[in-house]
Amino acid sequence: MNKVFLCKETAAGETRTALVPADAKALVSLGYELTVHSGAGLKSGYTDGEYSAAGAKIVRTLNEGYDCSDIIVRINKPDSIEGIRGDTLHISSFDVFNEKSAISSYADAGIKLVSLEMIPRTTLAQKMDIQSSQASLAGYYAVILAAARLPKIFPMMMTPSGTISPAKVFIVGVGVAGLQAIATAKRLGARVEAFDTRPVVEEQVKSLGAKFVKIDLGETGQTEQGYARELTPEQIELQRKAQAKVCAGSDVVITTAKVFGRKAPVILTKDMLSQMKPGSVIIDMAVKTGGNVEGSDPEKDVLTENGVLIIGGDSLERFIPKDASAMFSGNITAFLTHFRDAENKMFKIDESDEIMAGCLITSDGRILNEKFK
Repeated sequence: MNKVFLCKETAAGETRTALVPADAKALVSLGYELTVHSGAGLKSGYTDGEYSAAGAKIVRTLNEGYDCSDIIVRINKPDSIEGIRGDTLHISSFDVFNEKSAISSYADAGIKLVSLEMIPRTTLAQKMDIQSSQASLAGYYAVILAAARLPKIFPMMMTPSGTISPAKVFIVGVGVAGLQAIATAKRLGARVEAFDTRPVVEEQVKSLGAKFVKIDLGETGQTEQGYARELTPEQIELQRKAQAKVCAGSDVVITTAKVFGRKAPVILTKDMLSQMKPGSVIIDMAVKTGGNVEGSDPEKDVLTENGVLIIGGDSLERFIPKDASAMFSGNITAFLTHFRDAENKMFKIDESDEIMAGCLITSDGRILNEKFK
């Protein structure tokens, strides 16, 4: 396998591309034959001419690309698998926990499906981890979005007319997105507090100059993959009560709490929202998986009766597609490079490899991952 096809994204609101010209050039130099769907990079700021200069062939239709490729790369799963030949390797993000019927159709068609979200969170696989690369940018943009919508400035300002106190920002969930949100809010001059169910992240929060909010929830921790463990209903209620006071005093609350493969926990209830100040802004970054904030909407902003603005922060990295594409592309390139057989100059699927075993969902008509059989 060495013929790679870069698809143009069709999902509504998608602005990224899975491969940028600089990485395309690097792959071509390794011996990969690259075909690009015309316009694949335009929304991210990359022209067909740049891909041609990198050594890629430009085609006008999907089927042209499918016909001359044995590896397909894209950001999201396609609208249809029609035209994709059996035994093709398809690499993209794929909502595997909510797309079990689609997984079966890939297996039935003989397509080898790689779901990039399922790449193990190990040191070796870190450079292929789209979850981390995209979450980092989303966390940054969540703060920029909140600052733009908040009716006050973030930093303290001393003027002849008086002193403006800094905005108070509360980050719930200190994963990759949360850490970047903390760092960005601090750079903008806000007073930042943060909470996570994993006590181990307290030092990381403090190292960024923020205050860690301690809430005794009993036994918590993280999974082997580094995700926060799901809380019990009793623990969630304790968390809500303790956070209500912090939220009431905050100008901005950004929630990033997701449980991989499950519905997001509701952290901010309507009762908690009613205690917040008019003009406060909430960014719910888990809105796509059910939402951390009661009443948040993935399709529109919501203004509560007491004047709190709730913004659904779904896939915020799409608002900065140039850099988001470059980072996603770096992950794809690392994956294609890692599994390239240097001697034969071909991509090699090694099911015994820990990384491949984690993310290869279907192959040779089989569903490999036990979770999805």
